[in-house]
Amino acid sequence: MEAAYVFRVAFRLDPPDAAVDPDRFETTMELPAAEPGTDGWLFFRDRLWRGEIGDEPAFRRLAEARLGLADAGSVEVVAADFRELRTDEAHLDALTESIAADLDRFNADSVDEVLRKYLGSSVHVRE
Repeated sequence: MEAAYVFRVAFRLDPPDAAVDPDRFETTMELPAAEPGTDGWLFFRDRLWRGEIGDEPAFRRLAEARLGLADAGSVEVVAADFRELRTDEAHLDALTESIAADLDRFNADSVDEVLRKYLGSSVHVRE
């Protein structure tokens, strides 16, 4: 199974001994999605709400850590936007099965409600 959470992130360079122009850059960051039912599989529930990042300052810190910028000091993630869960059918099937097995955890009546609640309409299935 292959799946990833896709984000657009913007970062700013602020070197202490140089001037840069432009000082802001944007890129796409993909974070691998854990297999449903394993450690980390609830990333979507913990980080997203209706297809948006739930706590952007906390996510920017996470992005800095994942990009290896946490200790750089002169590079800061200044914006982040969730784009999609890019997945294949096998991962999506496993995800829906794991959600269905514990709907109470999501305070929802259906798998579709859970997916909309957290991912909005941002699920892209690839072959």
